[in-house]
Amino acid sequence: MIFDILTIFPGMFEGGPLGESIVGKARARGLVTVRVHNLRDYATDRHQMTDDRPFGGGEGMVMKPEPIVRALEAIAAQGPPAHVVLLTPQGALFDQAAARRYSLLERLVLVCGRYEGVDERVGQYFVDEEVSIGDFILTGGELAAMVVIDAVSRLLPGVLGNEASAEAESFREPVLEYPQYTRPQEFRGLKVPEVLLSGDHRRIARWRRKQALLRTRQRRPDLFARLQLTEQDLALLREGDDAS
Repeated sequence: MIFDILTIFPGMFEGGPLGESIVGKARARGLVTVRVHNLRDYATDRHQMTDDRPFGGGEGMVMKPEPIVRALEAIAAQGPPAHVVLLTPQGALFDQAAARRYSLLERLVLVCGRYEGVDERVGQYFVDEEVSIGDFILTGGELAAMVVIDAVSRLLPGVLGNEASAEAESFREPVLEYPQYTRPQEFRGLKVPEVLLSGDHRRIARWRRKQALLRTRQRRPDLFARLQLTEQDLALLREGDDAS
């Protein structure tokens, strides 16, 4: 899969998170390609300005449409066809469902917003969608682009060493993952739950499901409200309530 990034700070993508760990290995193996484009190269003036004062007054600067649109038009010729995303706090929330949708694409273009935002005409007429990674403000879309690339890349065939990992993780359904433990069996008096040492896989699966449901209800009631609980799920929740 190809990721094209449009940014005024290309140096943020040299090395860093996209050169390490799973994404770095995927790039080395040719499973993922990340191409970074400096928006200043597409500016129309000799000072390479990519922002200007907002019409109507107000604080800060707004990213100009010309460099972004010129960059989009230039890289469109590089193929294959691309889905263009503007990263902005005003966008729809990026989630696991969006990551899965993007993972089916051949190419994703990520436009990194900055300052007080991007000229509205860009979002209205020159991108396919606007996306936010959460209800908070970053200094720019570069970190958001890295988050999107990481989340999407790990869903691509061959990227994870264990293909089952992506299938079993949180948010395939709206439920948090169950608690995980590893060696040592006891650490500073804190013991691994006995059920995980039992070797009884059916009992372990039941415990994990109960813990996942209880954790989701406690920590993420918004996700829990979306769950389609079975009779067995309800029974597990009652068990958890009785135990507490």
